[in-house]
Amino acid sequence: MNTRKLINSTPSILFILSLFISLMSCERDTEQKLDPRDWELVWSDEFDGEAGESPNPANWAFDIGTGENGWGNEELQYYTDRPENVSMDGEGNLVITVRSESFGGQPFTSARIKSEGLVEQEFGRVEARLKTPYGPGLWPAFWMLGANFSEIGWPQCGEIDIMELRGQEPDIIHGSVHGPGYSAGQAVTKKFVLDKSRFDADFHVFAIEWYEDQIDFFVDDFLYQRITKDDVPGEYVFNQPFFIILNVAIGGTFVGFPNAQTVYPQEMVIDYVRLYKLAD
Repeated sequence: MNTRKLINSTPSILFILSLFISLMSCERDTEQKLDPRDWELVWSDEFDGEAGESPNPANWAFDIGTGENGWGNEELQYYTDRPENVSMDGEGNLVITVRSESFGGQPFTSARIKSEGLVEQEFGRVEARLKTPYGPGLWPAFWMLGANFSEIGWPQCGEIDIMELRGQEPDIIHGSVHGPGYSAGQAVTKKFVLDKSRFDADFHVFAIEWYEDQIDFFVDDFLYQRITKDDVPGEYVFNQPFFIILNVAIGGTFVGFPNAQTVYPQEMVIDYVRLYKLAD
């Protein structure tokens, strides 16, 4: 080995490494330099009901059953509205519980609630504070569909995934948008990796701040992704009202099959869901 050559090259290596770290830090800092926003709360569900109580029917409806082709994703669960799968815990949370049980011809049960036709919003801040389940094959999500979904279908209606998690990757969430020409595996998406922890270990706040020409994605108020009209390789379909969905799927194309490492029951615990508009 040419020791002299190695020694002489070390400062260059250190300089390059230092420059890379500096550039990354600058990018991260710049990403957080947001214009002041004055958000005004316009709606919330704090889930303050009694233990075993169903979510407020003025805010939430249910998707029931298996959907077509496992809700379009080859999922393995049967969605119910039973308290065993979705109810308040009496401590200010709504709990969606995944169970390993034979029900409706499926090997698992879970729940999927939606605000379709009840609570819909165009633009603003949309956030939920929640704790995810974990384990291979589990697929918790906090997301939105265009309010015209029942009329024109998916993906033309648009989809905003504020948070999706693969249970086998409990420290990573994904934020995505789907639309005509960029749906399913072609979605515009980015992941966020939690530092030295997992999303099932504690509550975190997942949010978007949604404007006419862009959508910003946040975890605990850290902006990790901005999607603009120019980033979308197709029609931009996000200038319309959307409704909210919270669910935990089992299996499916995004996460694969559960295995022996997946334990049951599993819970997604939701502290609140809140909607904001910019103050006048």
